[in-house]
Amino acid sequence: MACRTLSRPVVFQSLSRRTSALRCFTGTSYAAPVVEPNHPGPVPAPDTPASRRERLREARPFSDFLTDNFNRQHDYLRISLTERCNLRCVYCMPEEGVPLSPPRELLTTPEIVMLSSVFVSQGVNKIRLTGGEPTIRPDILPLMRQLGDLRPRGLRELCLTTNGIALHRKLEPMVEAGLTGVNLSLDTLDPWQFQIMTRRKGFDAVMKSIDRVHELNKHGAGIRLKINCVVMRGVNDQEILPFVEMTRESDVEVRFIEYMPFDGNKWSKGKMFSYNEMLELIRTKYPTLQKVVGHKNDTSKTWKIPGFEGRIGFITSMTHNFCGTCNRLRITNDGNLKVCLFGNAEVSLRDILRESNGGEPIDEIIYDAMKASERDRQQGLAVQPVLDKLASSEKRLLETIGLAVKRKKEKHAGIGELEHMKNRPMILIDRLTHVSDTGSAHMVSIADKQPTKRIARARCRVVFTSKTAVQLIRDNQIKKGDVLGVARVAGIMAAKRTPDLIPLCHPIMITKVAVDLTVDDAAGNGNGSVDIEATVGCEGKTGVEMEALTAASTAALTVYDMCKAVDKGMRIEGLRVVHKEGGKSGTWVEGVQEGI
Repeated sequence: MACRTLSRPVVFQSLSRRTSALRCFTGTSYAAPVVEPNHPGPVPAPDTPASRRERLREARPFSDFLTDNFNRQHDYLRISLTERCNLRCVYCMPEEGVPLSPPRELLTTPEIVMLSSVFVSQGVNKIRLTGGEPTIRPDILPLMRQLGDLRPRGLRELCLTTNGIALHRKLEPMVEAGLTGVNLSLDTLDPWQFQIMTRRKGFDAVMKSIDRVHELNKHGAGIRLKINCVVMRGVNDQEILPFVEMTRESDVEVRFIEYMPFDGNKWSKGKMFSYNEMLELIRTKYPTLQKVVGHKNDTSKTWKIPGFEGRIGFITSMTHNFCGTCNRLRITNDGNLKVCLFGNAEVSLRDILRESNGGEPIDEIIYDAMKASERDRQQGLAVQPVLDKLASSEKRLLETIGLAVKRKKEKHAGIGELEHMKNRPMILIDRLTHVSDTGSAHMVSIADKQPTKRIARARCRVVFTSKTAVQLIRDNQIKKGDVLGVARVAGIMAAKRTPDLIPLCHPIMITKVAVDLTVDDAAGNGNGSVDIEATVGCEGKTGVEMEALTAASTAALTVYDMCKAVDKGMRIEGLRVVHKEGGKSGTWVEGVQEGI
């Protein structure tokens, strides 16, 4: 489908930045805007109109409400639209998800538009929609259209951070609504590893979204595409070079992100692959890598390989923070303002906003009534108490925002403090390891280990107290179904999810899982048993003994569950590792005292 070439207007507000509560809240345009077209493409030369506009924007007074005590001007607002997500990335959230907030605690679409209007009125020119996963919000498209309507009042960029699963289905209407940039999170280019890291399928959908962005850009959509990859040692650090290769023929910026600590992601320093390490690795294959001069507010250190279409970026929050030029503010999905991603201080804007509606959520009906009040005001018909209430809410909002911004620290804490700091989980704005000398839990580093072929085999047995169960299993007459078949599938699934079940296990890419179940009529005083053997293999830096044990035990538990109605006295016994290969210790076999 052909896509029209988009023109994105850039608007300069009056120097006084005088605001009106009803104008902010209802979206009434400011008078006499100066509108000029935005020219996508390479950075303009100093004498171009775009450059002159930039200098004018820099020269005019900036809102004191959005300027902190270190003279940082916050013109970039990130808004979380939902706490829900259709993936369960291992570094971001648990397999079961996170406890969801009651709907009335979350911002409504009119409230998001109203808050955005206030921030734009004060100088915010870039809004990024985040989550959770923003594309799964049911009203994402009408919301984006309303935010796009803020362009005549100064909004220059409307961006989206997404996992890309559903993006390809909604991208074109998003572009029509004013979308200018997409940051797509993708941590692996291997479909199987994708399923391990996200605990979901969907790699093909993500790649389809990337292709769709490129396709629309060929028709003039002008979407700036960035791919964000969180690099974790021993998990996906071996994919850095394949990601770099993506920039050879595509106009895309691949950004490598240092693994950062959030509540619930069980961060450990040993899993963090640093900026300098990434740079050194890339230079081994691409020695001509060059630094690119960026904007003062860039979060990413940008590099480029001569002859490549795209660029490479590094977000170095842990080793080289960029706090000195931070221009970002965040609004959580429940309406709290965060002035720093790593800060635990938050203040509710939602509650202040709702004072104009008696503390209740502002829905579309109430919002339409507010806009009607503005029309009445223009005709001299509005009731003054309504105007006073709205004006009071806006005044309190600006005062609260200003105080929060003024309290912003010069920089966030260092690594040692961050890993122990209480903060929201990443999904709402590493795994554990062995116990240390202080009694805290932290993960054993496998950074210095070499990847090898590893195999582990575990066994256990379900012993019955009567012959009935064995006979029914053989005849496939257990009411719950095929005991051996279901138990085999359960064991295989459990092996893949071992890191989700055992907190001290590294997530690894399993290459083989086999679960064999054998019925033994003579075991258990002649009452019979089901003998289980699970074999797991991988190419990695750590062994798979836990995966094999998890597979065998889960298969045994499945047998127990399916047969408990006919034999309540059965027992599971003898769970153990009987064989392992690979790694520093070599081969080990049960009953053999030394490696063979």
